[in-house]
Amino acid sequence: MKIKFHHIAIFILMLSAVGCKLDNVKPPSIKLTGQLMYKGSPIGVEYNQVPFQLYQTGYKGNTPITGTFDQDGTYSVLTFSGNYKFTIPGGQGPFQWKELPSGGRDTINIALTGDQTVNIEVTPYYMIRNAQIAAASGKITANFGIEKVITDATAKNIQTVSLFVNKTQFVSPSDHAAEADLDGGAITDPSNVSLNVAIPTFPVTQNYVYARVGIRIAGVEDMIFSPVVKVSY
Repeated sequence: MKIKFHHIAIFILMLSAVGCKLDNVKPPSIKLTGQLMYKGSPIGVEYNQVPFQLYQTGYKGNTPITGTFDQDGTYSVLTFSGNYKFTIPGGQGPFQWKELPSGGRDTINIALTGDQTVNIEVTPYYMIRNAQIAAASGKITANFGIEKVITDATAKNIQTVSLFVNKTQFVSPSDHAAEADLDGGAITDPSNVSLNVAIPTFPVTQNYVYARVGIRIAGVEDMIFSPVVKVSY
């Protein structure tokens, strides 16, 4: 019995040591934030649909931190200090991401020693310009222009442009109460596009909605959007 008690005492001490080590591990405290941008203009995307990856260099195993962009193109990561590489997986986002000569995805080097903001510059296929969304005569109307950014051999056509309206600030093809669409082939003047839809009714009456415009690009999974605006009526 004396030996058993001795072993139990050692085991308890080992557990205590492990517990102390775990207690001493500090949680991540450095915040990396930023936004998808094109020449100073934010890139709007659908919430939680466009992923990114953050690799810590020189770290064994090198499993990436993964996350997704918010609908205004912002992102936020809580991590440790160190050197990182930021990238967006292939086939994601309504934009082009620089490819390496080897065919791999390019990365952005980030040295984190404290909280830092790093905006992510991308090249979108299209930009929505001067979106004006307002309510009148029982309708929500959007007027906007479309700029074709990529015009080389990798350019893509517009499949549809859409106006989405919702009762909350989440506005997208999967989160909306009303929608108006226009086929890309029916756009006669890209600098002057107009869409409208009847103001939807809700179980709980409210005198405002949230709205934004989106472009679906042929052969691209993710849409690009104008900023969400609150429209009162």
